[in-house]
Amino acid sequence: MAGTDDNITQQQSAAKPQKQPKQPKQPKPQQSGGGKKKEVKKETGLGLTNKKAENFGEWYSEVVVNGEMIEYYDISGCYILRPWSMAIWGIMQAFFDPEIKKMKIKNCYFPLFVSNTVLEKEKDHIEGFAPEVAWVTKSGESDLEIPIAIRPTSETVMYPYYSKWIRGHRDLPLKLNQWCNVVRWEFSNPTPFIRSREFLWQEGHTAFATKEEADTEVLEILELYRRIYEEYLAVPVVKGKKSELEKFAGGLYTTSVEAFIPNTGRGIQGATSHCLGQNFAKMFEINYENEKGEKAMVWQNSWAYSTRTIGVMVMVHGDDKGLVLPPKVASVQVIVIPVPYKDADTQGIFDACTATVNMLLEAGIRAESDARDNYSPGWKYSQWEMKGVPLRIEIGPKDLANKQVRAVRRDSGAKIDIGNDDLVVEIKKLLDNIQQNLFDVAKHKRDACIQIIHTWDEFVAALNEKKMILAPWCDEEEVEKDVKARTKGETGAAKTLCSPFDQPELPEGTVCFASGKPAKKWSYWGKSY
Repeated sequence: MAGTDDNITQQQSAAKPQKQPKQPKQPKPQQSGGGKKKEVKKETGLGLTNKKAENFGEWYSEVVVNGEMIEYYDISGCYILRPWSMAIWGIMQAFFDPEIKKMKIKNCYFPLFVSNTVLEKEKDHIEGFAPEVAWVTKSGESDLEIPIAIRPTSETVMYPYYSKWIRGHRDLPLKLNQWCNVVRWEFSNPTPFIRSREFLWQEGHTAFATKEEADTEVLEILELYRRIYEEYLAVPVVKGKKSELEKFAGGLYTTSVEAFIPNTGRGIQGATSHCLGQNFAKMFEINYENEKGEKAMVWQNSWAYSTRTIGVMVMVHGDDKGLVLPPKVASVQVIVIPVPYKDADTQGIFDACTATVNMLLEAGIRAESDARDNYSPGWKYSQWEMKGVPLRIEIGPKDLANKQVRAVRRDSGAKIDIGNDDLVVEIKKLLDNIQQNLFDVAKHKRDACIQIIHTWDEFVAALNEKKMILAPWCDEEEVEKDVKARTKGETGAAKTLCSPFDQPELPEGTVCFASGKPAKKWSYWGKSY
């Protein structure tokens, strides 16, 4: 479902081992028997070896592994999604699935395999995905008579059956969604969450009697994608329309939410909502009898977001201590850590931690305590910071005596003492504040990277400064191809990211930055993932 910018054609061997980041040190095992004292792990061993501002790629690889989001697998481009990241995916699904059910969209599941005959039915579509299609060619030691493709997306899997199920106007609209995995095999530079050979997503496929209905749904779904990014992941995005060159292969038009990574100066397509028009209906003969008894073709949409969302969140918010998770998607929003000292009421401190967790859980706050006794409090601080937990609560002898806790924010490091009587109210306020602050900081950084330009020289200078460029454009495909060709380098070429729906005023006489022809619209340009 992603646009054509996801189609990379360079070969890469599946067996080629991926470079794995440095793993965090593990604590030594506890000593047992003979009354020997347990060894308490004091050295953190958790510090990242790369800085976000200095070596972004290596930093990112370290963060997703040491933060327990993924583990590398023995096939290049494939990753194990660990519970810490699957919980985030589950929280987003718990928001999105009820929202599409309100729109009377129903969940279903179609097979992973697709025949070559069906896959090649829509010429433009398969040409867009051909380099990425993985094929099953053997069964045991025997070659299959006809190879079977593994879905890179499901238009061609599903639409033969839409043709079967849609006969009359009463069968419309048909609105289905599936939560599944897809495989896109051939690409270079695999990156966890951002570009992988197999990934999880939802894909919606809908059919309507009129274009107006399809157009309306495209924007309704796009708004849900904006909400996932901005309200849950605290990542600012731009809603807009893709160029003809960048739209979904075989579709009528593509809309997207576009994020931006300031550290790399690259845009990233966050999610897409496509109007397919009637092209697939024509290829797959999805016709129906309208109310007048006449034969008509349906109008179709398809739309998707994937686990790429998680990678964008990590890139935007992570820092040199590790992950920084927005409270809305963190599986643990508050970690409670006992801080006992010599001669302290250790049991009293542990009981206070348990009571605090229970109080927060009863209030609907996702909280846990870390009572492991073979780690020092400092080691625990570092580990939970690495994992990005939004708020840490420390309870020591002084806190116990004063009937309070100390809260430490992951986003700012600020420390706040909170009385037990006000605990739930104040913690909720803090979590809300952290969520908003993460968005505000990310938006400020993103906005500082946006540069408005009018000439080619300004464009090249802004591109070299890793900017997200807003430029007047003539909206011609050949001009975009020319821009790509003229900016091609080792780190990729510049292209349109989207033309924002929120268009600045375009004064009469404004010319295209690249061609000098009359400009028709403002578009965002830049390099992208």
